[in-house]
Amino acid sequence: MNPPLESLVRKPKTEIDKPTLLLLLHGVGSNEKDLYSLADHLPDTLLVVSVRGPLVMGRDRFGWYEINFQGGTLKIDVVQQENSHKLLLEFLNYLEGQYTFDTQNVWIGGFSQGAVMSYSVGLENPDQFRGIIALSGRMLEETKNKIGTTVGTKKQKIYIAHGTNDNVISIAAARSSKEFLESTGRDPHYKEYAEGHTISREMLKDLVTWFAEQL
Repeated sequence: MNPPLESLVRKPKTEIDKPTLLLLLHGVGSNEKDLYSLADHLPDTLLVVSVRGPLVMGRDRFGWYEINFQGGTLKIDVVQQENSHKLLLEFLNYLEGQYTFDTQNVWIGGFSQGAVMSYSVGLENPDQFRGIIALSGRMLEETKNKIGTTVGTKKQKIYIAHGTNDNVISIAAARSSKEFLESTGRDPHYKEYAEGHTISREMLKDLVTWFAEQL
């Protein structure tokens, strides 16, 4: 069986029967090697899978959906976004046949557009994802319209980190995402940094500390 998406895999460094699975999603114009570089900083007990977006944007450049501005308004290609969403769920199913991991302890996280996808896939499929990590991202209005406020969704762990000087996805978008989640009864862990559109050393350190406490 061929995988529905390309990826890089870091198996647990510590022998464990059913490890936690973490899916990592890169930003637009990048590839699976980008966030895979974070794997060495993450807990040794994790099965880490860094996934490549299906949309080819150039040599070694991929994405999850296209973006354009129409009349000064940001528009996404909804069909492409929904297709990527579907492929990620198919990919998770594929992984279940390839690796042993705790299917009740699956996390999804990403940077920028990868964070947008993590919100979408994680929040809309709460039974399949225990936690969501959103670094320098935002929630789509389509995602807000689809998610509910059931008890199951409230059990999800959500980590949000964003730079106050981000000129790609504004800090206002991150704050709006946080406020929306709180309005639905969720309790995201939220932190801001005096950074631009990046994953800083401090941001990564705080994420690793928090994540290790959840495992």
